[in-house]
Amino acid sequence: MNKLGLWSGTSETPLSIEGIKQAQVAGRQAKSLNIDYIVCSPLGRALKTARIVAKEIGYPKAKIHVNKLFIERHWGELEGTKWSQELDLDNVTEIETRDAILERARLALEFLNSLEADNVLVVSHGSFGRALRHHYAGIPYTNQRPPNEPVLPNGKILQWL
Repeated sequence: MNKLGLWSGTSETPLSIEGIKQAQVAGRQAKSLNIDYIVCSPLGRALKTARIVAKEIGYPKAKIHVNKLFIERHWGELEGTKWSQELDLDNVTEIETRDAILERARLALEFLNSLEADNVLVVSHGSFGRALRHHYAGIPYTNQRPPNEPVLPNGKILQWL
């Protein structure tokens, strides 16, 4: 749906061939990071990505922790429609609100901080990743990505220390 320019929050969409290749590359890049815990969104595309990375780094797939806190933002009636930067998201029905995703990200960070692990890999999604960064790194979260904010690329390992 990303390639088609559609809103694709909690819609179940398959991981594309390109996404599979990106996950394999990310896994090879993650080998030196000594990942000792993987947590991921319950959406199939994230779980498949987590399993590919786990295979690449020799992490047991059965130990991947699926956690609904890490799911992508739900876009309500926008799901599956043409993406637009100009929409006033505060007036879209059934959308997960900005406050709700930020609270979920706060809870997710609280969960991550409670782990007895040194190197945690989070496999999630763009909007949720921005909400998580808001709490972790103090980067403001807006309903839309500001033009000057870097894109969280698909299939890339971003390291937070």
